[in-house]
Amino acid sequence: MPPSPSAPYFHRTLESTLERAARRFPAVVLTGPRQSGKTTLLRRLLGDRAGYRSLETPDVRLAAAEDPRGFLDAHPPPVILDEISCAPGLLPYIKDRIDERREVPGQYFLTGSQNLLLLEAVTESLAGRAAVLRLLPLTGREVDGVPGAPLPWERGGETIAPRGGAPVGERFLRGGFPDLWARPGEEEALWHASYAATYLERDVRLVRQVGDLGMFQSFLRLLAARSGQLLNMAALARDLGISLHTARAWLSVLEATFQVVVVRPWHGNVGKRLVKSPKVYFTDTGTLCWLTGLRDPLHAMQGPLGGVLLETAVVGEVWKSLLHRGEEPRLHFWRTGTGVEVDLLVEVEGALVPVEVKLTSTPRPAMGEALRSLRRDLGAAVRPGFVVHAGDGELPLGEGVRAIPFRGL
Repeated sequence: MPPSPSAPYFHRTLESTLERAARRFPAVVLTGPRQSGKTTLLRRLLGDRAGYRSLETPDVRLAAAEDPRGFLDAHPPPVILDEISCAPGLLPYIKDRIDERREVPGQYFLTGSQNLLLLEAVTESLAGRAAVLRLLPLTGREVDGVPGAPLPWERGGETIAPRGGAPVGERFLRGGFPDLWARPGEEEALWHASYAATYLERDVRLVRQVGDLGMFQSFLRLLAARSGQLLNMAALARDLGISLHTARAWLSVLEATFQVVVVRPWHGNVGKRLVKSPKVYFTDTGTLCWLTGLRDPLHAMQGPLGGVLLETAVVGEVWKSLLHRGEEPRLHFWRTGTGVEVDLLVEVEGALVPVEVKLTSTPRPAMGEALRSLRRDLGAAVRPGFVVHAGDGELPLGEGVRAIPFRGL
């Protein structure tokens, strides 16, 4: 069910991209995790111009399956069909309707929470007819009401003061799901517990049959404890007592339901031995906090997982900000066999922007040494880099490196 009209609305970076897609394509497919705001965004932008029908309720789903032509007759375009992956049999009939009026844009707006299944169905039925966009939980810039704010390397060199709002630790515990920001009094831990027990487990069953949900929850928690670390799938499977094949399948489920993003190492043409293992980050810091048992903002930031939380937040902010522009993020990290590491490399117009994350309020020039080492190794391919920290100041840390606060990211 969409939120009530009186609930606060957070403007999304994706709005302009979605509007352009609606003017160009007959169909727009909006994917993303449950509760990320897909329906709210579409109904906000389309208003009374489009009808709406959710396909999650059994009677509506049955009607769509038994009489797809009659169902589409009853819901003519423009129309929002929510959770189309519950009735994938409608897609060939939607294709036929589109082909009858191929020149008319903005006919069907389809949402879905299962990335893998939905994209397979869309590719088969609506190739060339639909724009596929993704909406993740709120970015920090969307929470702060500046959804179009540039990323640091796009600012042209000017200094931007950190934005206000909730302290960093509180933000991390709350996460980015709009429902939690629309109702600030909501208890974060209870909300995330309910989310894991209903939405996530329901999607898991739809994407792939997971026989032991208790073991899957253990897999989630163990993976959360290793967020931001080099991922050894064999060791993870061994610790849980499951097969490597099962562990890989479960990770693919989490990717397909937008719960994690896998960041792979950059392999440049350099004469160094580089690691090949990827890293996994949860896309929502609130989910990560709940899975790792963090309930207090101070403990979250000052405890052993403080650095992991900050790094997860930085990777998530960049990844979601690019996705919400309709772009495909190209994110990597750099780690040599001798342990020199840069947390994040962002591909930008054929170059690399390096980003290092430090859990400190007092950045120092020595914190930029890994970025300078990377520039020495890769030369002109590397742009000036950034050290993102937990404090408030922005200052240079030597040639080609600048410290910026997370709240100004």
